[in-house]
Amino acid sequence: MSLKKSWMPAAGLSAAALAAAGYWFWCRPRHLRWGATEAELQAVLPGDDLVPEAEHSATHAVTIEAPPEAVWPWLVQMGQGRGGFYSYACLENVLGCHMWNADRLLPELQHLRAGDPVQLHPQAPPMIAALVEPHQALVLATQSGEAEGAPDCTWGFYLYPLTVDSTRLVARCRWHEKLGIPAKVGDVLFWEPAHFVMERKMLLTVKHLAERSVRPALPGEVRLATG
Repeated sequence: MSLKKSWMPAAGLSAAALAAAGYWFWCRPRHLRWGATEAELQAVLPGDDLVPEAEHSATHAVTIEAPPEAVWPWLVQMGQGRGGFYSYACLENVLGCHMWNADRLLPELQHLRAGDPVQLHPQAPPMIAALVEPHQALVLATQSGEAEGAPDCTWGFYLYPLTVDSTRLVARCRWHEKLGIPAKVGDVLFWEPAHFVMERKMLLTVKHLAERSVRPALPGEVRLATG
C-alpha cells in the first residue's frame, strides 16, 4: 500500500506534464489559428501597428457565402448594449455582461465612427473603434490604464472578397503579455482558449446571419432580435 501511495504523486505529475505538453504543442497552435490560411496568418493587417510588439496574437477566419456589404452591417453593430457579440450570451451573462444577441440588423446602430466606444461589459472600460473602414476593416483597441499612449490590445475584423458572392472574414486579436507568472499562466490557460471558443461561435454566427440575409426568407421564418 505504501509503495502504491508513493507512486501516485509521481503518476499525477507525469499525467499533468503530458497534458500540459499536449496543450502547448498540439492544441494551442491550432486554436490560435483556427480557420486561417498561412497567407492570412503572415499578412500584416490594418491596425497591427497599434500594438507593434505584441507578444501574443490569435488569427481566426471563416468563409461566408455573401458579399462584404452583407457582412459588414453585422460587425458594425456589435457591442454590449448594442447588437451583442453573436457568441454564447449565457456564458457572458454569468460574468454580468447583460448581453443579448441580435439576429436582425438594427438601423440605429449602423453608424459607428472612429473614436466611438464599444462596450464589452457594463462595468469595464470600453474598447474604442480605432479604425472603421466600411465593408473592409473594423479594429477595436483597449488600454489597461497602466500606461498612457499606445493600446495594449487590438481586436480586428477584416473582410476580403473572394468572388462577387463570397467573403473571407478574418479576425485578429493582438495583445501584450501581462506581468507576473500567474497572469501569464492565466493568459495561456484561460484567456486564449476562452477567446477561441467565444470568437469561433461569433464568426460562425455572423456567417449564418450574413448568408441568411442574402437569401429570401423561408415560409414562416421570423427574424427578430433575440437574447
